[in-house]
Amino acid sequence: MAESALVCANHPDRETSLRCNKCGKLICSQCAVRTPVGYRCKECVRGQQKIFETAVGLDYAVAVILAAIGVAVAVGVLNFIGFWGLLVAPIAGGGLAEIIRWAVRRRRGRRLPRAAAIGGAAGVLPHLVFPIVSLVLVVGGGVGSSQALLGILFGTLWPLASGAIMISTLYYRLRGIRF
Repeated sequence: MAESALVCANHPDRETSLRCNKCGKLICSQCAVRTPVGYRCKECVRGQQKIFETAVGLDYAVAVILAAIGVAVAVGVLNFIGFWGLLVAPIAGGGLAEIIRWAVRRRRGRRLPRAAAIGGAAGVLPHLVFPIVSLVLVVGGGVGSSQALLGILFGTLWPLASGAIMISTLYYRLRGIRF
């Protein structure tokens, strides 16, 4: 008597003998998520992660505001330091992530890192206003030399670079481990 082949619940073209250790659903190696207690399907892992979603609506506003203020202040200080500011930017981003984590009382949310990153981007914008206005005036007025243009573009590069490094560190520190 021929035994019927077991196939993945999500991919019927793949044979498997692996089952989710929580719900028992057949899963292939692509659908399996390794956990400390064995392999689970992605749906069971997501269901378990929802238990840890503790952030409330106010936490997102706090994250945006603190990130905007923190990044604005830090980018100003880091730009004053110059090149060394790029080396200090990840430390500043990590410190800001810890401040935000403390302010939201260590509550977690899937969208909290994204809210902080958006706030951080808003914090970089004031540092870009003066170089961009200067660029428009120099190019639009036809008065600028290549050195002036280079200086203005260089003035835009520092806030962007230090802000990007800081925001990426902030985002990934708040994000934590995900499956």
